[in-house]
Amino acid sequence: MALTPVAQALQIILADAQFVAEAELVLLRNARGRVLAHDQFSSVDVPPADNSAMDGYALRAADSESKMPLPITQRIAAGSVGALLTPGTVARIFTGAELPAGADAVVMQEDCREQDGVLFLNDAVNHGENVRPRGQDIHIGQRLVNAGEVLRAADIALLAGSGIIEVPVYGRLKVALLSTGDELVEPGNTLAPGQIYNSNRPLLTGLLEQIGIEVVDLGIVADTAKATAEALQRAAQAADCVISTGGVSAGEEDHVRAQLELHGQLNLWKLNIKPGKPLAYGRMQGVPFFGLPGNPASAFVTFFLIVLPYLKKLQGLSQIEVATLKLPAAFEWLKAGKRQEYLRARIVASEAGFQTEIFSNQSSGVLASVAWANALAVIYPEQPVRRGQLIDVIPLNGFLN
Repeated sequence: MALTPVAQALQIILADAQFVAEAELVLLRNARGRVLAHDQFSSVDVPPADNSAMDGYALRAADSESKMPLPITQRIAAGSVGALLTPGTVARIFTGAELPAGADAVVMQEDCREQDGVLFLNDAVNHGENVRPRGQDIHIGQRLVNAGEVLRAADIALLAGSGIIEVPVYGRLKVALLSTGDELVEPGNTLAPGQIYNSNRPLLTGLLEQIGIEVVDLGIVADTAKATAEALQRAAQAADCVISTGGVSAGEEDHVRAQLELHGQLNLWKLNIKPGKPLAYGRMQGVPFFGLPGNPASAFVTFFLIVLPYLKKLQGLSQIEVATLKLPAAFEWLKAGKRQEYLRARIVASEAGFQTEIFSNQSSGVLASVAWANALAVIYPEQPVRRGQLIDVIPLNGFLN
């Protein structure tokens, strides 16, 4: 079977992604990290009226031109509303307080002097000086957040500032996660000869939860055809998508792919990628399924490049593409092969600007390379890289935090 190029595989998989999430109303305070289902617009101006940007004195700018002393006729604190300002007078005002009708400027308290209820100005004041005009931040009818965006803390604050208390968001996806391999042992247990601790499940659990997905943990599945088939069927009944690690190669003990073909459908297998060639995609009882390689670096790279965009589309996100930068290589890679490689890399600052370093050991079993990386350096088939050459770099953008 020919290896499928990465771009083609992603195109096939995304074309098969069926949006399943339904909208629900949630309180704004519970909406952080959720995907917005409908555009949100402001029904108010923010601020709702002209207000003072400084502690000082509100006045008519024209009254300051003569620099004559002006009587102080009122005091306005934030949260209160002053009376109409009589021409030739000023009002003591504090930051955030609404300007009284008739005032059009504020003089800072540092630029004037008060004595016996009269204000002495150092200089004339310009119209609008130290005033935050109505609607300066947000105006009525303004779109605040677009549908398909993940609500961040700043978005929540923006919506709250417009008086919104609940928003429509898409329901959380459920992803069933299982690991295959008799060699796997959960941390906390004693390792027998030939066994290793399972790091893929905590890695993928954390990555899924980080993007707001509910994980259905099905644990470690025994390396038998029967156990694998039962686990896949159980997973399909419990979630919107199923992800397994291991068991997708062509070995006698690799049962996942075979059971998927027997009880479901296999749409894609083997990518022209390194690490991560034996990725499988298909459906089990109509539910999308990804079989990731068992090596941790391979599992991470294929999850980030292939599975993550797919899940974003299922979540209703508008932005699903992986961003790519052009940066100089602070390394040489002269052994480019026939597969497209994704080296665990780090974007670093230098005197010449940002450049890209790579981890010293790029083996697919080296999880330390994933923990170290903040980017992936792309090495295209049979295109070696020399130091200083501009290359494509995919930032992980804190995805591993």
